[in-house]
Amino acid sequence: MTRYSLVKGKKVPYTKEQEAARDAEEKAWENGQAGRDLEALREERNRLLANTDWWGMSDLTMTDAQKKYRQDLRDITKTATSLDDVKWPEMP
Repeated sequence: MTRYSLVKGKKVPYTKEQEAARDAEEKAWENGQAGRDLEALREERNRLLANTDWWGMSDLTMTDAQKKYRQDLRDITKTATSLDDVKWPEMP
């Protein structure tokens, strides 16, 4: 697929060098997708953990279900390899 840039309002085809540079940029972006996915996964996990922090700050002891839920959230990055295969635990 030929790419174009606009020069003074006219479509000008990319040179071979511009095509190669753009291909390299796209490849670098694709290669970083897994890292961005895992970062998004960690952010969501951290948000869910923060929502349950009060469980540990009260006078009541956490139930086994609450402890398991929090542990499952902490372990989610060990089992998930992409955002598509994440199985979030159910909050008790």
